[in-house]
Amino acid sequence: MIPLLQIKNLSIDFVTENRTTHAVSDISLEVNRGEIVALVGESGSGKSVTSLSLLKLLPQPPAVYAGGNLLFSDDGTTAIDLLQVPDNQMQSIRGRKIAMIFQEPMTSLNPVMRCGKQVMEALIQHKRLTATEARRQTIEWFARVQLPDPERLFDRYPHQLSGGQKQRVMIAMALCCKPSLLICDEPTTALDVTVQKAILELIKELQQELNMGVIFITHDLGVVKEIADKVAILYRGKIVEADTATALFQSPQHTYTRALIACRPALHPKGERLPVVSDFTEPGKSQNIKVKAAAKPPEQKEVLMEVTDLVVRFPVKNNIWGKPTAWFTAVDGVSLTIRKGEVAGLVGESGCGKTTLGRTLLQLIPPTSGSIQY
Repeated sequence: MIPLLQIKNLSIDFVTENRTTHAVSDISLEVNRGEIVALVGESGSGKSVTSLSLLKLLPQPPAVYAGGNLLFSDDGTTAIDLLQVPDNQMQSIRGRKIAMIFQEPMTSLNPVMRCGKQVMEALIQHKRLTATEARRQTIEWFARVQLPDPERLFDRYPHQLSGGQKQRVMIAMALCCKPSLLICDEPTTALDVTVQKAILELIKELQQELNMGVIFITHDLGVVKEIADKVAILYRGKIVEADTATALFQSPQHTYTRALIACRPALHPKGERLPVVSDFTEPGKSQNIKVKAAAKPPEQKEVLMEVTDLVVRFPVKNNIWGKPTAWFTAVDGVSLTIRKGEVAGLVGESGCGKTTLGRTLLQLIPPTSGSIQY
């Protein structure tokens, strides 16, 4: 069978009045059905530009396709060049045959549409469902991506959800039409580790169930090692190494690949020397830095901010006179002290109240009770 996707000698430039930037240079890659291919590289290496080109979402100008082909075969017998497909045909491909989980849900979701309606829109457009059936399937998908209380979140706007919850809405929107090719652009960046594990398992499960091809773009080599079948390493718009995940992690050939693997975040022993790729001018010229010993805890200094029994509640249901009758508690009796010269870490899963607490400290959200002394 013809591979699901063949990227052949793709080159993309961004042309302005002052300069031409070669974002992607002569890259080639294949994705087969039932296969997860990871694109890995530092910021600006061309990963997202490559993925956006598959859906023809790059604005032209300034984007110019300098060469190459994007061959997509949904049936395994005939292939179409996505670069040559007219816009009206691309509308039937986007979301139905090729779907994408975008990197930043805040700018990808429509801020004036309720979250459930945005997923329903894709189901009605591509699967021709009735509004009632589309609503039912949307709530099912919200439950599959582990959104709490799916029926209630169906009617919420994006600004009423946490960052991780918005990301899960985007994931549900991409998966709901069961595409042949799924592009995941940093899909778990905003998620805590427990939800991240569940989402990765869901993507893996659907990929196997639907025999779906997946392009997984990430900086997280731990995720790549866990789920990817093949890995392509991008550096300055070029694929410098491509291999199976097992072979690449066991025996990386390119200097840049070895540097990336060596720089995986970890709890390193005190004083261990690590290769780094900052200011990477040419492959093979990585430098070394010495990890500093952990700083001593700061002495008991003057209190900068003291929070006592802070509670923040939001009304979720009103009576006919507009008076709230039910509340959602986002922050429940939090107390904390921050001293001058001290860094306080605030850690918790998606939707646990971290951002609400920070906004309340700045009085962007009024507290329900408690005190904030500055």
